[in-house]
Amino acid sequence: MNNILIVEDEKNLADGLKFNLEIEGYKTTVLEAAEEALDIFSEYDMMILDIMLPGMNGIELLKKIRQMHPRFPVLILSAKSSEENMVEGLAAGADDYMTKPFSLPELILRVKRMLERHVWYAEATRLQSLFSFSKYWVNFESFEAMTNKGKIRLTQYECYVMKYLIENRERSVSREELLEKVWGYSVAPETRTVDIFIARLRKLFEENSKSPEHLKSVRSIGYRFYK
Repeated sequence: MNNILIVEDEKNLADGLKFNLEIEGYKTTVLEAAEEALDIFSEYDMMILDIMLPGMNGIELLKKIRQMHPRFPVLILSAKSSEENMVEGLAAGADDYMTKPFSLPELILRVKRMLERHVWYAEATRLQSLFSFSKYWVNFESFEAMTNKGKIRLTQYECYVMKYLIENRERSVSREELLEKVWGYSVAPETRTVDIFIARLRKLFEENSKSPEHLKSVRSIGYRFYK
Protein backbone atom coordinates (compact mmCIF):
# COMPACT_ATOMS: atom_id res chain seq x y z
CA MET A 1 0.00 0.00 0.00
CA ASN A 2 1.46 3.36 -1.05
CA ASN A 3 1.74 6.09 1.56
CA ILE A 4 1.09 9.66 0.38
CA LEU A 5 2.01 12.86 2.18
CA ILE A 6 -0.39 15.77 1.58
CA VAL A 7 1.04 19.22 2.39
CA GLU A 8 -1.95 21.58 2.25
CA ASP A 9 -3.10 24.25 4.70
CA GLU A 10 -6.66 24.51 3.37
CA LYS A 11 -8.33 22.06 5.75
CA ASN A 12 -11.46 21.25 3.76
CA LEU A 13 -9.45 20.54 0.64
CA ALA A 14 -6.88 18.48 2.52
CA ASP A 15 -9.60 16.43 4.24
CA GLY A 16 -11.31 15.82 0.90
CA LEU A 17 -8.06 14.66 -0.70
CA LYS A 18 -7.35 12.37 2.23
CA PHE A 19 -10.84 10.84 2.14
CA ASN A 20 -10.84 10.17 -1.60
CA LEU A 21 -7.29 8.84 -1.79
CA GLU A 22 -7.98 6.46 1.08
CA ILE A 23 -11.07 5.19 -0.75
CA GLU A 24 -8.66 4.30 -3.57
CA GLY A 25 -6.55 2.29 -1.15
CA TYR A 26 -3.75 4.72 -0.31
CA LYS A 27 -2.55 5.60 3.17
CA THR A 28 -2.33 9.36 3.69
CA THR A 29 -0.99 11.92 6.14
CA VAL A 30 -1.90 15.62 6.05
CA LEU A 31 0.44 18.40 7.17
CA GLU A 32 -0.15 22.13 7.03
CA ALA A 33 3.48 23.31 7.25
CA ALA A 34 6.39 22.71 4.90
CA GLU A 35 8.84 22.63 7.79
CA GLU A 36 7.11 19.56 9.23
CA ALA A 37 7.12 17.84 5.83
CA LEU A 38 10.84 18.38 5.34
CA ASP A 39 11.59 16.23 8.38
CA ILE A 40 9.50 13.21 7.38
CA PHE A 41 8.90 13.20 3.59
CA SER A 42 11.39 10.36 2.99
CA GLU A 43 9.10 8.02 4.93
CA TYR A 44 6.46 8.34 2.17
CA ASP A 45 6.08 7.19 -1.43
CA MET A 46 5.06 10.57 -2.87
CA MET A 47 3.87 14.05 -1.94
CA ILE A 48 0.97 16.25 -3.05
CA LEU A 49 2.18 19.79 -2.40
CA ASP A 50 0.52 23.20 -2.26
CA ILE A 51 2.67 26.25 -3.03
CA MET A 52 1.10 28.87 -0.79
CA LEU A 53 1.83 27.63 2.72
CA PRO A 54 2.46 29.41 6.02
CA GLY A 55 6.16 29.90 6.70
CA MET A 56 8.28 28.10 4.10
CA ASN A 57 6.38 27.96 0.81
CA GLY A 58 6.01 24.90 -1.40
CA ILE A 59 8.68 25.92 -3.91
CA GLU A 60 11.25 26.36 -1.15
CA LEU A 61 10.32 22.97 0.28
CA LEU A 62 10.59 21.32 -3.13
CA LYS A 63 14.07 22.73 -3.75
CA LYS A 64 15.25 21.38 -0.40
CA ILE A 65 13.75 17.98 -1.16
CA ARG A 66 15.53 17.84 -4.51
CA GLN A 67 18.88 18.53 -2.87
CA MET A 68 18.39 15.40 -0.77
CA HIS A 69 16.27 13.13 -2.98
CA PRO A 70 16.08 13.66 -6.77
CA ARG A 71 13.73 10.71 -7.29
CA PHE A 72 11.04 11.43 -4.71
CA PRO A 73 7.71 11.96 -6.56
CA VAL A 74 6.10 15.37 -6.02
CA LEU A 75 2.83 16.56 -7.53
CA ILE A 76 2.15 20.28 -7.10
CA LEU A 77 -1.53 21.15 -6.59
CA SER A 78 -1.87 24.92 -6.57
CA ALA A 79 -4.24 27.81 -7.21
CA LYS A 80 -1.36 29.50 -9.05
CA SER A 81 -2.33 28.73 -12.63
CA SER A 82 -0.22 30.89 -14.93
CA GLU A 83 2.39 29.34 -17.22
CA GLU A 84 5.06 31.23 -15.28
CA ASN A 85 3.91 29.50 -12.09
CA MET A 86 4.01 26.11 -13.80
CA VAL A 87 7.49 26.78 -15.18
CA GLU A 88 8.70 27.78 -11.71
CA GLY A 89 7.23 24.67 -10.10
CA LEU A 90 8.52 22.22 -12.71
CA ALA A 91 11.93 23.91 -12.79
CA ALA A 92 12.15 23.54 -9.01
CA GLY A 93 11.73 19.80 -9.46
CA ALA A 94 8.01 18.99 -9.48
CA ASP A 95 7.15 15.88 -11.47
CA ASP A 96 3.72 17.21 -12.38
CA TYR A 97 1.62 20.33 -11.79
CA MET A 98 -2.16 20.58 -11.41
CA THR A 99 -4.15 23.73 -10.78
CA LYS A 100 -7.13 24.36 -8.50
CA PRO A 101 -10.00 23.84 -9.05
CA PHE A 102 -9.20 20.37 -10.34
CA SER A 103 -10.82 17.16 -11.54
CA LEU A 104 -10.68 14.56 -8.77
CA PRO A 105 -10.62 11.55 -11.17
CA GLU A 106 -7.75 13.18 -13.07
CA LEU A 107 -5.83 13.83 -9.85
CA ILE A 108 -6.25 10.21 -8.76
CA LEU A 109 -5.13 9.02 -12.20
CA ARG A 110 -2.03 11.20 -12.06
CA VAL A 111 -1.15 9.91 -8.59
CA LYS A 112 -1.57 6.31 -9.74
CA ARG A 113 0.53 6.79 -12.88
CA MET A 114 3.25 8.70 -11.03
CA LEU A 115 3.71 5.84 -8.60
CA GLU A 116 3.74 3.30 -11.45
CA ARG A 117 6.51 5.18 -13.27
CA HIS A 118 9.07 4.01 -10.71
CA VAL A 119 8.65 0.39 -11.80
CA TRP A 120 8.84 1.24 -15.52
CA TYR A 121 11.93 3.39 -15.09
CA ALA A 122 13.79 0.87 -12.94
CA GLU A 123 13.25 -1.85 -15.57
CA ALA A 124 14.19 0.41 -18.48
CA THR A 125 17.37 1.65 -16.82
CA ARG A 126 18.80 -1.86 -16.61
CA LEU A 127 19.24 -1.80 -20.40
CA GLN A 128 21.38 1.33 -20.56
CA SER A 129 22.38 3.58 -17.68
CA LEU A 130 24.69 6.05 -19.47
CA PHE A 131 24.13 7.89 -22.74
CA SER A 132 26.52 10.43 -24.31
CA PHE A 133 25.91 12.92 -27.10
CA SER A 134 27.95 15.91 -28.23
CA LYS A 135 29.62 17.28 -25.07
CA TYR A 136 26.77 16.05 -22.86
CA TRP A 137 25.91 12.84 -21.04
CA VAL A 138 23.09 11.52 -18.86
CA ASN A 139 23.35 8.77 -16.25
CA PHE A 140 19.82 7.39 -16.02
CA GLU A 141 20.59 5.42 -12.88
CA SER A 142 22.12 8.17 -10.74
CA PHE A 143 20.19 11.03 -12.47
CA GLU A 144 23.49 12.89 -12.90
CA ALA A 145 24.12 14.71 -16.16
CA MET A 146 26.73 16.90 -17.83
CA THR A 147 24.91 20.01 -19.01
CA ASN A 148 25.49 23.64 -19.89
CA LYS A 149 25.39 24.27 -16.15
CA GLY A 150 28.09 21.69 -15.50
CA LYS A 151 27.44 18.41 -13.72
CA ILE A 152 24.01 18.46 -12.09
CA ARG A 153 21.28 16.09 -10.96
CA LEU A 154 18.18 15.96 -13.11
CA THR A 155 14.76 15.38 -11.63
CA GLN A 156 13.23 11.97 -12.29
CA TYR A 157 10.82 13.20 -14.95
CA GLU A 158 13.55 15.13 -16.75
CA CYS A 159 15.35 11.78 -16.93
CA TYR A 160 12.16 10.01 -17.98
CA VAL A 161 11.58 12.42 -20.88
CA MET A 162 15.21 12.27 -22.04
CA LYS A 163 15.29 8.48 -21.86
CA TYR A 164 12.07 8.04 -23.81
CA LEU A 165 13.11 10.44 -26.58
CA ILE A 166 16.60 8.90 -26.82
CA GLU A 167 15.27 5.34 -26.98
CA ASN A 168 12.84 6.40 -29.74
CA ARG A 169 15.22 8.66 -31.64
CA GLU A 170 14.56 6.96 -34.96
CA ARG A 171 11.17 8.67 -35.08
CA SER A 172 9.15 11.68 -33.95
CA VAL A 173 7.26 11.43 -30.67
CA SER A 174 4.02 13.31 -30.08
CA ARG A 175 3.12 15.21 -26.93
CA GLU A 176 0.24 12.77 -26.40
CA GLU A 177 2.63 9.81 -26.59
CA LEU A 178 4.95 11.40 -24.04
CA LEU A 179 2.04 12.04 -21.70
CA GLU A 180 0.94 8.42 -22.10
CA LYS A 181 4.33 6.67 -21.94
CA VAL A 182 6.18 8.94 -19.51
CA TRP A 183 3.41 10.32 -17.30
CA GLY A 184 1.13 7.34 -17.88
CA TYR A 185 -2.07 9.12 -18.92
CA SER A 186 -4.49 6.95 -20.87
CA VAL A 187 -6.28 10.12 -22.00
CA ALA A 188 -4.06 13.16 -22.47
CA PRO A 189 -5.17 16.10 -20.29
CA GLU A 190 -5.00 19.71 -21.40
CA THR A 191 -1.57 20.62 -20.11
CA ARG A 192 1.62 22.47 -21.08
CA THR A 193 3.72 20.10 -18.98
CA VAL A 194 5.53 18.44 -21.89
CA ASP A 195 6.44 21.73 -23.58
CA ILE A 196 7.71 23.16 -20.30
CA PHE A 197 9.90 20.11 -19.66
CA ILE A 198 11.31 20.25 -23.21
CA ALA A 199 12.09 23.98 -22.85
CA ARG A 200 13.98 23.29 -19.62
CA LEU A 201 15.90 20.37 -21.14
CA ARG A 202 16.91 22.51 -24.10
CA LYS A 203 18.48 25.04 -21.75
CA LEU A 204 20.52 22.20 -20.28
CA PHE A 205 21.47 20.26 -23.43
CA GLU A 206 21.52 22.75 -26.32
CA GLU A 207 24.15 25.34 -27.22
CA ASN A 208 21.28 27.53 -28.44
CA SER A 209 17.92 26.62 -26.96
CA LYS A 210 16.17 28.71 -29.65
CA SER A 211 17.80 26.66 -32.40
CA PRO A 212 18.14 23.15 -30.96
CA GLU A 213 20.27 20.43 -32.53
CA HIS A 214 19.26 17.51 -30.30
CA LEU A 215 15.74 18.14 -28.96
CA LYS A 216 14.01 19.30 -32.11
CA SER A 217 10.37 20.19 -32.64
CA VAL A 218 8.50 18.43 -35.43
CA ARG A 219 5.69 20.61 -36.72
CA SER A 220 2.19 19.30 -35.98
CA ILE A 221 3.63 16.18 -34.33
CA GLY A 222 5.84 16.79 -31.30
CA TYR A 223 9.55 16.22 -30.75
CA ARG A 224 12.48 14.13 -31.96
CA PHE A 225 15.91 13.50 -30.49
CA TYR A 226 19.01 13.71 -32.70
CA LYS A 227 22.41 12.61 -31.44
